[in-house]
Amino acid sequence: MSLDPVTVRRIAKLARIRVEDSQVPRLQAELNGILGWIEQLNEVDVDGVEPLTGGAQMALRLREDAVTDGGIPEQVLANAPDRAGDFFAVPKVVE
Repeated sequence: MSLDPVTVRRIAKLARIRVEDSQVPRLQAELNGILGWIEQLNEVDVDGVEPLTGGAQMALRLREDAVTDGGIPEQVLANAPDRAGDFFAVPKVVE
């Protein structure tokens, strides 16, 4: 589907967007590009795929909640202004 300049002006009017005559060709090209993507999506085979109304219907994949030190203290502390061993050193703020 390709939009003509008259249709582009009508869309702009319905959207209450002021479009100068010099902007119509650029807007026409952008809208035709969007419609091209939609046509591409219509080619996807979705037979047997249930429509989703939201992400709440999906079960989330969980990973084991394991606490680790990361094993890369040198990389983590590479830009630290001050360090004490494998830890960030910060000034004391409570007397």
